[in-house]
Amino acid sequence: MRMAVGSKDLTAEKLDQLDNERLFEELKKAKEELFNLRFQSATGQLENHGRLRAVKKDIARIYTIMRERELGIRAEAAPAVVDAKDEKKAAKAEKKSAKAEAEEDAK
Repeated sequence: MRMAVGSKDLTAEKLDQLDNERLFEELKKAKEELFNLRFQSATGQLENHGRLRAVKKDIARIYTIMRERELGIRAEAAPAVVDAKDEKKAAKAEKKSAKAEAEEDAK
């Protein structure tokens, strides 16, 4: 199957690596692009009709990932660790959160 020209290739794997804020930004961009494409279509200026379909699919893909995260089906992307110090801090914070969850469950 052929991809639309100019496609950003927003695959589920790439979107899954983004945190929720970045995912929301991508959704906003895609919606703006869809609006512009629909406007071009209405005025007869749209050259690539396949792009309309591709952007709609990108939006649906983003909504699916957001909903799966909301339901706990898909885990939210972990923030990128820059160096060893940050890695140690992240591990320590993870241990604290696991300990707090265990204490909550015990109550």
